[in-house]
Amino acid sequence: MAGLDFVYDLTLDEARRRAAVLEAIGDDWDPIAVLAEEQRAYDKLYSDLDADQQQIYDELVAAGVLPDRTVNRATD
Repeated sequence: MAGLDFVYDLTLDEARRRAAVLEAIGDDWDPIAVLAEEQRAYDKLYSDLDADQQQIYDELVAAGVLPDRTVNRATD
């Protein structure tokens, strides 16, 4: 098996995969609305944390595990 070169071009497979994904998504997919809905979901997830939960959240943000959501938002 040593010295055996194997080359496979994935271009056609990637084009098929992308076409299948776009077909599954459909024509009415609105990426802006999807991102806005995702942001609302994160807002709900991290709202109304008690003191212990907020401390853990802050530690995870400081450690880089969770993104700092406040840097991209205007002041409340």
